[in-house]
Amino acid sequence: MPVSATVTSIGLVVMWSSGFIGAELGTREAPADTLLMWRFLAAAAILGGAWALFRRRRLRPRALAEQAAIGALSQGGYLGGIVWAVGLGVPSGTAALIAALQPLAAGALAGRLLGETVSPRQWAGLTIGLGGVALVVQGDLSAGPTTAPAWAYGLPFAAMAALLAASFLERRARAPLAPVDAIPLHCLVSAVLFTGVALAGGHAAPPSGGGFWAAVAWTVLLSTVGGYGFYWLSLRRNGVTGTSALIYLTPPTTLVWAYAMFGDAPGWTALAGMAVCVIGVTAATVRRRPDRSAQLAEDPVRDRAVSRVPAE
Repeated sequence: MPVSATVTSIGLVVMWSSGFIGAELGTREAPADTLLMWRFLAAAAILGGAWALFRRRRLRPRALAEQAAIGALSQGGYLGGIVWAVGLGVPSGTAALIAALQPLAAGALAGRLLGETVSPRQWAGLTIGLGGVALVVQGDLSAGPTTAPAWAYGLPFAAMAALLAASFLERRARAPLAPVDAIPLHCLVSAVLFTGVALAGGHAAPPSGGGFWAAVAWTVLLSTVGGYGFYWLSLRRNGVTGTSALIYLTPPTTLVWAYAMFGDAPGWTALAGMAVCVIGVTAATVRRRPDRSAQLAEDPVRDRAVSRVPAE
């Protein structure tokens, strides 16, 4: 049964934002590369095993190559850049704001690369959404200087660019795969990448506490299966611009998660930013219904004839 556009959009926002909470849960117990390594080893084993049992089929070499590149960018590049930046001392709010530039970049490139039309109303919504994100993370931005090296601030830009590149590659794929086929491959590629990083840094051994494995389970089920599953579904249903606009709702939703999980109550500025984000995303994604009375006035005979044709 096809997933509706509303369920896809809500699922993307809720599940995508869960990744930031999972990252905080996991990095309280172990270094970031340890968490990412075991997250994707577990995801690759679970999803790959399920695929081998229930979905096993021959995949074209071109599809394997395309999806390997998409997975390396969307999971390895995006998650690695964000988590590494925060680990080096870049405030999470600053990283979120930089990553939130993705919808504007997507809108600027969608027309040239994919032929997707971005209307003035969508541009206005994208700009409003960026302002809402700025309000949400203002407290983080005004917290003062950090210990992060200057070059670390380039990592969220690289992460944003990696996810954007993966989105365009998926839309232009010559041999596209359904998410149920693509995501296990993405996880396998990411597991290889992050295992190499963790081994090189001497952080491959997991801690013995149950909190670490709870964080791994959280990130596998909610962030990987849920977040990336809804992301690729939304990309095919809503296009690059519409899907990227929904990312604006991630920082506000993360604040709700943080309040529920850790008791971190958002301030009034953050609450105002949430409202602005909702307005911006609504303007960028909600399509106007055609004026039926105007259509009937233009050609009443044609419309009456069409109305008698049974729906397929």
